[in-house]
Amino acid sequence: MRRTSVLVCLLWLLAADAFPIRHGGIVTGPIRKTPVPIVIWHGMGDTCCYSFSMGRIKALIEQAVPGVYVHSLMIGESIESDEYNGFFMNVNDQVALAASKIAADPKLKDGFNAIGFSQGSQFLRAYVERYNSPPVRNLISIGGQHQGVYGFPHCPGTNYKICEWVRNLLDYGAYVGFVQRDLVQAEYWHDPLDEETYKKDCIFLPDINNEGQQKNQTYKENLSSLDNFVMVTFLQDTMVQPIESERFEFYAPGQDKTIVPLKESPIYKEDWIGLKTLDEANKLKFLEVEGDHLKFTEPWFLANIVGPYLNATAARIL
Repeated sequence: MRRTSVLVCLLWLLAADAFPIRHGGIVTGPIRKTPVPIVIWHGMGDTCCYSFSMGRIKALIEQAVPGVYVHSLMIGESIESDEYNGFFMNVNDQVALAASKIAADPKLKDGFNAIGFSQGSQFLRAYVERYNSPPVRNLISIGGQHQGVYGFPHCPGTNYKICEWVRNLLDYGAYVGFVQRDLVQAEYWHDPLDEETYKKDCIFLPDINNEGQQKNQTYKENLSSLDNFVMVTFLQDTMVQPIESERFEFYAPGQDKTIVPLKESPIYKEDWIGLKTLDEANKLKFLEVEGDHLKFTEPWFLANIVGPYLNATAARIL
């Protein structure tokens, strides 16, 4: 009789391990034995693998979350092409390439957390809205420009000649056909003095912000499926204009002084992409950093990003 009881208990434990128990929609049994994998996408002028930037971020996460798998996206076949493509590869093609790399990585097949740095943030959001297979759980935007930019005061990176080309092309005309096709920063250039041309001729940002007459319901459904959408704003940012774009705010149309708060904007009030849905479910999070663009400390990153959003191994609201 005692052996039978022990056997029953062992079978119950095995079953509990294979089929997690739900209490109020929260999984309390283990879903996976290893941490949720992570995808990171670098910003303009950076690459997947510089030891002093994304390479350091990758190592920091791996040290803090033992056993985690981190995939730092390389857009191209080399570090050099990755940096170049951050300026001159059509953004829609970049997102499609990233989606194919993610789909081809077997370690990501059950879903992953995603961290975008600067322009990599809106590119990862585009992945969520357009693809999301495998799905993103937590989307973390660090200094992303979700309502675009209207200004190019500083250009990062190691190649100053590229920066001059970018400025010259933007001066020539951000919405001119060949500039739109071939200059990344033009594809999220948002001119508040000419909203009509922006919506008509800008080939990336108006689409992922669902600004057309016909709304893409899939974009809203996919973004709303996130566990959390976290946006980090740098309060003394000298690179992003306006800074408020980092928390999905922008100038009121027709001028470049007054900012419309997120909750007063049509994209939120009419819930074009699911921001209101996320907010009402307490899944839209805003963080602030005192400092310039991407100037955060490792302790801050560990305490505010890794700990709350990247260190989970099992529990998830379904």
